[in-house]
Amino acid sequence: MNYRQFILGMACMALLPSWGQTFRQEFGDPRKPFVETVATPNHTDSYYRLGQPATLRVVAREGGVPLDGTTLRYKIGPEMLLPAAYDSITFVGGEALIRMGTMTQPGFLACQYEFRTADGKTYKDLVKLAYAPEQISTYTALPPDFEKFWQQALKEARKIDLQPEYRDVPDATDSHFETKLVRLHVGKNKWIQGYLTRPLDDKPHPVVLCPPGAGSQKIYPSDYFPKERCIYMKIEIHDNDQQLPDDAYNQMRQKKCDGYMSRGMESRDTYYYKDVYVGCARAVDFLCSLPQWDGKNVIVTGGSQGGALTIVTSALNEKVTLCAPFYPALCDLTGFLHQRAGGWPKFFSGFYKDGQTYIPDEQAVATLQYFDVVNFARLLRVPTFMSWGYNDDTCSPTSCWAAWNVITAPKQCDITPSSGHWRFASSQQKCLEWMKKNMK
Repeated sequence: MNYRQFILGMACMALLPSWGQTFRQEFGDPRKPFVETVATPNHTDSYYRLGQPATLRVVAREGGVPLDGTTLRYKIGPEMLLPAAYDSITFVGGEALIRMGTMTQPGFLACQYEFRTADGKTYKDLVKLAYAPEQISTYTALPPDFEKFWQQALKEARKIDLQPEYRDVPDATDSHFETKLVRLHVGKNKWIQGYLTRPLDDKPHPVVLCPPGAGSQKIYPSDYFPKERCIYMKIEIHDNDQQLPDDAYNQMRQKKCDGYMSRGMESRDTYYYKDVYVGCARAVDFLCSLPQWDGKNVIVTGGSQGGALTIVTSALNEKVTLCAPFYPALCDLTGFLHQRAGGWPKFFSGFYKDGQTYIPDEQAVATLQYFDVVNFARLLRVPTFMSWGYNDDTCSPTSCWAAWNVITAPKQCDITPSSGHWRFASSQQKCLEWMKKNMK
């Protein structure tokens, strides 16, 4: 390629964004997908009594035209324990009716379906139906020394000075809010990091702690709660330097964090999550040491692993006043040993990499009973708002219900049957309104 060809190529590339804009202006921007599909159970709230038969009506249109003659493949079974083979049915006039059968034990009946359109694209979805979920009970035993074990662990951690280290975050600081990246010494050999954002008005404010979801990805500052006049801290549990360049960060976290879900599971004292659980409780201690705290309101909220850590922190730290988990992980961890869906990381399932324990089942169970979030949910004494969906295939609704059903504290739930491992904006808004209503 000569110099002239190089310059011409670069000029053409520079024109690409304007060509894209011209295309949208000339041909329009579709307001809906070309293939539309809706699956509706015969009980529109997705709730069934034991023994009631369920059907699923799938409606599909391609460019507004009902599918006809297209094969719909599906498989049905208890959630996360579906058969390997598919059954099939044909769309007639844009509709296909799947007879899902029933359940005689409390739990969730799942249907995974898929179909291929004329252009060769495959569309798939997962639908789960609840059978007497309020009767779901946990398989996890409560050790007689559970509270003593955790009280002692927190007592030992509180002997260690938090030694907060602060770094400026100019991009998330303005005349209204100040953000700092804070590193805390929360255990003998445990540090965590977090973005602390506070309103710059010299007034007292509630504090909000947000533990992270699973993995070891970077976290980012947020002004959502600061705009609601709260001091907010989003934490990262592995002490990964959040200000490293992305490439260096990814290399570091891969070496440092891979497989942490099962690390040290040989004993309750060596399991990775021990320092994490206590560390989250110590993060609350830090927030309550800030002079801008109002001295009354301490809120913990998060989703998935963050939902689990929300319940754990609220049960461990007596300063917490409101608990708001979303689709919590780590609940009813031994479910798969009883041929029923368990919580993330799906220990004992045999089909999920992060669910490998690498030790005998009996030894793993002996440790995990001290870390199962169901046992922390039993200890909750503060008002609790919890939200989850039925189509979640990461944190099973069966495991979420197992935790919800043991909570004896004042509680309010927001269940959205169609949601998976995510929340609707309306659920977050309901949670915020609940927080405001229940603040002191």
